[in-house]
Amino acid sequence: MILLGILEQGMIYAIMALGLYITYKILDFPDLTVDGSFPLGAAVTVMLMTNVDSGMINAITLGHNPYIIMFLSCLAGGIAGLVTGIIHVKFKVRDLLSGVITMTALYSINLHIAGKANVPIFNMETIFSNRGLDSLYPDFLDNLKVLIIISIVTIGSKILLDLYLKTKSGYLLRAVGDNTTLVVSLAKDSGSVKILGLVIANALVALSGSVMAQQQGFFEVSMGTGAMVIGLASVIIGTSLFKRVSFVKPTSAAIIGSIVYKASISLAMDMSLSMILAIVVAVVCIVYMKKELPLKVILTIISTVSVYLVVKLFIPYEMSASDMKLITSVLFMIILITGHEKKRRAKGARA
Repeated sequence: MILLGILEQGMIYAIMALGLYITYKILDFPDLTVDGSFPLGAAVTVMLMTNVDSGMINAITLGHNPYIIMFLSCLAGGIAGLVTGIIHVKFKVRDLLSGVITMTALYSINLHIAGKANVPIFNMETIFSNRGLDSLYPDFLDNLKVLIIISIVTIGSKILLDLYLKTKSGYLLRAVGDNTTLVVSLAKDSGSVKILGLVIANALVALSGSVMAQQQGFFEVSMGTGAMVIGLASVIIGTSLFKRVSFVKPTSAAIIGSIVYKASISLAMDMSLSMILAIVVAVVCIVYMKKELPLKVILTIISTVSVYLVVKLFIPYEMSASDMKLITSVLFMIILITGHEKKRRAKGARA
């Protein structure tokens, strides 16, 4: 059951990682809109599902069809990305600030859309439980039903993104991140291409939020906190693991990275604070300590054991579910530290 939960959550976050792959790897755009568009997808989902008395919503969603609702949530995320793109491209606001502006506004917007900070949808029909779907699955697949559906949505999103990136528009999107001058020389507006990339990225993020809300059975206004870090960690882990494996596409690597990230978080949740800090110290010592190998190993062991014992004896703190964001930050810090040091050493070797 633990493995099943890791796979389900990992595949949901993988949809978001696909969006972050566009902004981080292709556009080189630090898009903090993600922290707002993830709960936006969830907010639109619960709003459309719970407003059963609204004739207009009933008509738009074809009787509160969860698949139509998921698509509309995806569109809402695209609009959020559009706003960020316009603020950045048309009003010349810096990329980081444009994302912060949209993210901040989305907090209030999400509250207005959902109606309150926490909205349950336990008794509603979702993509995981509805009359049409329940009749298709045999009883022996009941435990795997959620994972199968999430996998279909995730892999479907990946295939569509791969197909898009092979189109002329997709090649232009890649060119914007690598060489804006090339796009301009082709008589194309690089700003419009960048806006389109942000629309697609945030649509995927909102889709992830919609699936998450339906899988968990509720919307929570702060569920997007740290979403960008989670997505970036997934992308960096995946691309680092398969850097030298040419047949694995970056989108596939992002999906696998998301599952590895979730497994790492699950493992860390079972550790004590002392163990986590000891691992951090060990990584930092191994990466940065400029000593001969035998001495480096000895000093690393001494430092790690010392930190473990001090924290274990004087800070009797056990990890809980509320510490997931802390663990995510620590994991992301380790990834960045090792990645930065590898780049520095590679530059030194070339020089």
